[in-house]
Amino acid sequence: MATHFYTASSLDGFIATAEHSLDWLLTQDFDENGPMAYPGFIRGVGALAMGASTFEWVMNHEKGRWDYTQPTWVFTHRDLSPPEQGDVRFTQADVRQVHTEMTAAAGGKDLWIVGGGDLAGQFADAGLLDEVWIQYAPVTLGSGAPLLPRRLDLELVDVARNRSFLCGRYRVVGGRDL
Repeated sequence: MATHFYTASSLDGFIATAEHSLDWLLTQDFDENGPMAYPGFIRGVGALAMGASTFEWVMNHEKGRWDYTQPTWVFTHRDLSPPEQGDVRFTQADVRQVHTEMTAAAGGKDLWIVGGGDLAGQFADAGLLDEVWIQYAPVTLGSGAPLLPRRLDLELVDVARNRSFLCGRYRVVGGRDL
């Protein structure tokens, strides 16, 4: 079992626009059955964590429909409404506590830090992030939400091309205080 930050990024290192939009990503050419694609990744995931902005984007983009079957922890200080179906838990707890809860709920499967580079960084700061999977889209945004707003040392484990995307899988080997 491992904890992954699996995400897409612009070439200049942003995972969303300043307005928290992913529209730039949805227009890109990506093979859902290709290497390092989402369907293969999600099969091994037993629990998810995401930030409030990611949760709100999913709910707005999917028009209130929640497609995740895994228990999901949403880190937030906002007053958010849960979806009508699915196991969504709002939390303000420390990532260490939530990681323990996620591990218990995952049934031996992996954990996915869905969105928010800062949230993934908090897991890394606590020594709880094992891998970073990045699908680099052929676009630049100029500004927005940074991929990982802290220093991490990573080791390249795998690389692939999925149509126009450069896909990399990295193992976390050190934190920001190196």
